[in-house]
Amino acid sequence: MAVLRLIFNIAWFVLGGFVMGLAWWIAGLLCYISIIGIPFGRACFVIGEMTFWPFGQDHMSRRSLTGSEDIGTGAFGTLGNIVWFLLFGIWLAIGHITHALACFVTIIGIPFGIQHLKLAILSLTPIGQTVVTKA
Repeated sequence: MAVLRLIFNIAWFVLGGFVMGLAWWIAGLLCYISIIGIPFGRACFVIGEMTFWPFGQDHMSRRSLTGSEDIGTGAFGTLGNIVWFLLFGIWLAIGHITHALACFVTIIGIPFGIQHLKLAILSLTPIGQTVVTKA
């Protein structure tokens, strides 16, 4: 199973994962310009890394993972997600959906399209989410 995951991740990286991971990292760099955006920028780099190698990783709510609420899963997290959506989220989601549609054209690209849709959903509301490894 690990070999198949490695093959899929390498194919993903070559066939479009690099472009979208780079888009996440550019968004992270733009967030780092202001001090207020540093937490957003850190999240961009974590999600960007997941975008480079998505097979074997997933995202989930920190509230579900820890069983408790923190600043990112409460009211401030909702406000942060609204600001994120307006500035970067919609554009990253459009990029992922465009890549997903291109992947769905071929039968071989369907798993890649599914990963792009998963990342498109994450790009809309990343605050309060965490990346976990599938075991």
